[in-house]
Amino acid sequence: MGEFFVSLLVTLVKIGVVLGVALGLGAYLTWVERKVAGHIQARLGPTVVGPFGLLQPLADGLKLMTKESIIPRGADVPVYYLAIMMAVAPSILLFSVIPFGPEFTVFGYPVKPIIADVNIAILIVFAMGSLAVYGTVFSGWASNSKYAFIGSLRKAAVIIAYEVVLGFAVLGVILLAGTMSTTGIVEAQIERGVWFVFYQPVAFILYLFCMLAESGRVPFDIQEAEAELVTGYNVEYGGMKFGALPMAEWYLNVMALSAIAVVLFLGGWSGPRILGPLSPYFWFLAKTFGLVFFVMWLHWTLPRFQAKDVTEIAWRIMLPLALLNVVVTATVVYFFGGS
Repeated sequence: MGEFFVSLLVTLVKIGVVLGVALGLGAYLTWVERKVAGHIQARLGPTVVGPFGLLQPLADGLKLMTKESIIPRGADVPVYYLAIMMAVAPSILLFSVIPFGPEFTVFGYPVKPIIADVNIAILIVFAMGSLAVYGTVFSGWASNSKYAFIGSLRKAAVIIAYEVVLGFAVLGVILLAGTMSTTGIVEAQIERGVWFVFYQPVAFILYLFCMLAESGRVPFDIQEAEAELVTGYNVEYGGMKFGALPMAEWYLNVMALSAIAVVLFLGGWSGPRILGPLSPYFWFLAKTFGLVFFVMWLHWTLPRFQAKDVTEIAWRIMLPLALLNVVVTATVVYFFGGS
């Protein structure tokens, strides 16, 4: 009985830490993106609110919380609010299956820096990625606005296309590792002494495209397309409700998918022990935010694709490549044992 309560306490502490850090970093990624965009476009970004503009996310949050909450006439109110939860919850739940480092002990009790170390973690990733589209679709439908509805349908089409590609891209890694456990995939790379990105470069590139598409980032942000849809699916949301939707899609989702890419392709927490026992966490965060920076860099560099091109690229180019990669990987694993 005592072990059960200790296990429950440790789990609650891990949930609190992961939730607090994820939401805090999600808020401050708004500041990071403005700085990145500023330097790319020869601007300064936030400089006024606090030193180097570091208090800008707090000012933005205060502004959103104090704005009047307006619900459009004719809106489906329960679904209108449900859309926010359906957008935020899957993005947060993705963090539950991410291993941030190796197992360690606290007062003789073994602790894994992962909330849910299950052997079907990759299936949970796919499930949460599929559920996220409901937040976008519900927000467009419940708003009773044709612009919001068109944006939400565009997003649904993108998610369906790129979720299929994502599944086949990740399948190559699962074949090599022989497990769907995220911890097991990292340990498989450490045992082999090589990251799976070197075995699966095509899958890694496909994953990056899918990550951009699922998080609604340029060049795949056709669900917003300000010039055509007046900011698309979330146009009828105001105040903190407006802030929650891009927070979930642009920042929490990008962080979670970047961390999963690190687990699948970049060796997770593996790296030289330059900081002693903190080295695994340093390398995991460095790799994750390297990918986050890459996403922001593309966002402020490339133009947006046309709506008809986004799904066509997925079905006609990326899906055949992903299938070919799976066939080649399965053949190599069958005949050579994946070595």
